[in-house]
Amino acid sequence: MEGEKTANSNGRNGVKVKKREDESCEDCGGDETEEFFKDEDLDQISELKRGNGYIEMRCGCTSPKYGDSVGRLKIYQQGDFKVICECSLGCTEGELSPSAFERHAGRENARKWKNNIWIIIGGQKVPLSKTMLLKYYSNGPRNSRGHQKGHNKQSCHRDEFVRCRKCNKERRFRLKTKEECRIYHDACRNPSWECADLPYDKITCQEDEERVSRKAHRGCPNVAACAGCTSCVCFGCSICRFSDCTCQTCVDFTSNAKA
Repeated sequence: MEGEKTANSNGRNGVKVKKREDESCEDCGGDETEEFFKDEDLDQISELKRGNGYIEMRCGCTSPKYGDSVGRLKIYQQGDFKVICECSLGCTEGELSPSAFERHAGRENARKWKNNIWIIIGGQKVPLSKTMLLKYYSNGPRNSRGHQKGHNKQSCHRDEFVRCRKCNKERRFRLKTKEECRIYHDACRNPSWECADLPYDKITCQEDEERVSRKAHRGCPNVAACAGCTSCVCFGCSICRFSDCTCQTCVDFTSNAKA
């Protein structure tokens, strides 16, 4: 192929690997990266892509209630697994850890992402636990969006709800980033807030409200249907309090932080 040359060294299985001329060892990890993923482990995997130090493929997680949530699984050379969520056009989750993707897909009670997250091999959904890919997993960095920590060392901010003034239905707000926390914070302070004001997951008042059983699942890392604990309820941190906000809660937090 134009722009490529055959490397002088062989892969682990004696198969020659190809190296692009414009890739330096510093960028691609050298022979170690080229040899890391064996071809027999990747045989017939659907939508497989290779990058410098990682591979990427179609994946998903199936909930008995909500059906399939799809994404792209990225497996890095250092053993870190990440899922880029593509469950819907309006989803803002981005990159998640496998366990966080499992929860986001509606399998909060399972906590068995190795069994519940699947990839497509030969046209069939195959759980990761039945593939050879898990041998590359080394439980890499835990600073993904599914495992954020504030200054109070809590695991996450649980999802919250705001009631629409017009239709009286409650709408879910996810609080995984400072921007999302600000959106929720401003909505709580707005007595005229309506469904149409939600900047993501564009919805209207005509759409159904979440079922009570679904509302109980708010993203607590310890208990799926948690009513509120120290791991998911935040009483103030730099992510959910804002120095430019004039509400008393934010003013008090900012004053105490400076003291």
